[in-house]
Amino acid sequence: MPARPVRLTLGVITSFVLVAPLAQAAPGGPPEPPKQAEAIGFGGAVSSVDPYATQAGIEVLRRGGTATDAAVAVAAALGVTEPYSAGVGGGGFFVHYDAKTGAVETIDGRETAPAAARENMFVENGQPIPFDQAVTSGLGVGVPGTPMTWQAALDRWGTKDLAEVLRPAEQLARKGFVVDETFRQQTEENQERFSAFPATRDLFLPGGKLPEVGSVLRNPDLARTYRALATQGIRALYNGEIGADVVKAVNQPPVDPAANRQVRPGGMTADDLSDYRTNELAPTHVTYRGLDVYGMAPVSSGGTTVGEALKILERTDLAGADKTAYLHRFLESSKIGFADRNRWVGDPEFNDVPTDELLSEEFAASRACLISDDAVLQTPVAAGDPRYPQGCQARTSGGVEPYEGPNTTHLTVADAQGNVVAYTLTIEQTGGSGIVVPGRGFLLNNELTDFNFTPVTPGQPDPNLPGPGKRPRSSMSPTIVLQDGKPLLAAGSPGGATIITTVLQVLTGRLDRGLSLVDAIAEPRASQRNAAQTQAEPGFLAQPEAEKLKAIGHQFKPTGEIGSATGVERLPDGRWVAAAERERHGGGAAAVVVPTR
Repeated sequence: MPARPVRLTLGVITSFVLVAPLAQAAPGGPPEPPKQAEAIGFGGAVSSVDPYATQAGIEVLRRGGTATDAAVAVAAALGVTEPYSAGVGGGGFFVHYDAKTGAVETIDGRETAPAAARENMFVENGQPIPFDQAVTSGLGVGVPGTPMTWQAALDRWGTKDLAEVLRPAEQLARKGFVVDETFRQQTEENQERFSAFPATRDLFLPGGKLPEVGSVLRNPDLARTYRALATQGIRALYNGEIGADVVKAVNQPPVDPAANRQVRPGGMTADDLSDYRTNELAPTHVTYRGLDVYGMAPVSSGGTTVGEALKILERTDLAGADKTAYLHRFLESSKIGFADRNRWVGDPEFNDVPTDELLSEEFAASRACLISDDAVLQTPVAAGDPRYPQGCQARTSGGVEPYEGPNTTHLTVADAQGNVVAYTLTIEQTGGSGIVVPGRGFLLNNELTDFNFTPVTPGQPDPNLPGPGKRPRSSMSPTIVLQDGKPLLAAGSPGGATIITTVLQVLTGRLDRGLSLVDAIAEPRASQRNAAQTQAEPGFLAQPEAEKLKAIGHQFKPTGEIGSATGVERLPDGRWVAAAERERHGGGAAAVVVPTR
């Protein structure tokens, strides 16, 4: 069926705004800024999961900073208030639209494996080591890329230096932030392993207890770390004392001898840190109903998998379909996209990744024809060959779904000049490796557990096995959409492998189904990743369409929240919409410089 023109009701956003009351300041601490799911106005926009971080970005924009300046300020503040999701010890992917040139460019700040890494590094006695033991170890720690990403972005698109944009986060770390229910819950989920590391325990379990909701948590060590980065530059990590402390923590995990926990050491060296480089890559690009959709190229699988699924869906009139048919197509296209992702996407410096072919019209046509309206594809769907697309014959294969940790964080920023940033950053698992670098106030990542420990499909090449200097595959999907060469919207989400399906659902909800951006973000979610069962939120399963999908053959596995998306959108009159979650993750934080409502 030919695609119908995209129908965007950009001038008639009618969704309501949720505003949380200003939290009372704990003794000696600052009040929590108000949260709201949507803000509309001029001068630029910021959306993140945290009100302190969003406020830091807005302050930078008010001082004349660019979207990049503000994005780095937001990211640094998230290192204080969302330390279990992101920070100095992690990495991420930065996508930027330049209003002067109209170009979309990206920075790959993904962590790398140390030179000592080997393909079987997570295998002992012929068997993969237990996943939880790999997570809480030095073995799973990759060389951090976040500080170099910040500096590379500022060098390219910023107007302020690193010291200035780190200042709000440094002050926040020193003064502290108000603990909310989400932070307490995440701490409780990690309490046992955090207790095994004195530096982690002292920071996040004050007095050996969970932090109380409404109390203030301060991180003077992180404030000093930010001050060192501000005064010495990122060489403090990559060639200096901070880096020396990181290497020591990786190779001699600072575990309490009294803790009954095996914590394997890693093999990172000072040379691994000094050799680290970010990559400046061309983005992935697909056209979708006359729009240009840009994402992150491999080693992220976000751009290729979201892009492939969009090209498959473009062959259906999703705007005219009923909701059951729309959701069915969304789930089946995700299933196919993940089959191809798992087979073909890895670090392109070590694998021949057919990025252009995965996003081609010919390959999309060969995969779209597998979808029928009244039945589901049997799983696991076999991967197609994008270089030699075959006829329409559904096949299954062996193998298992690779695991990715559910956390990460995403921020989206636009400035008064029309520059836009979509930035997803992470330390992988909620709480990363669990190891706080003593005296430095930040958690180390467990990003190397994003490698497959053994091949996913026996007998088939696996592009995501460990290797020296290799970047593990990611699902992070920061996305920017242009209309006639100008920014229309940008979005992204945390959530491990569910990031891809979340971004795809938000995009199709906004572009095809006519939802406002904040409503598209709030929609009940499901995530199909080439598995027999589709993960689904309670709200998704409560819809009447869920029973209709079951009648077709879909099987669902209930789960909690999926993702925590943020986005910005440009309205025809030049105003910006900042949009975030209404409820997930305790609600997000959207703001604009000059609100109009």
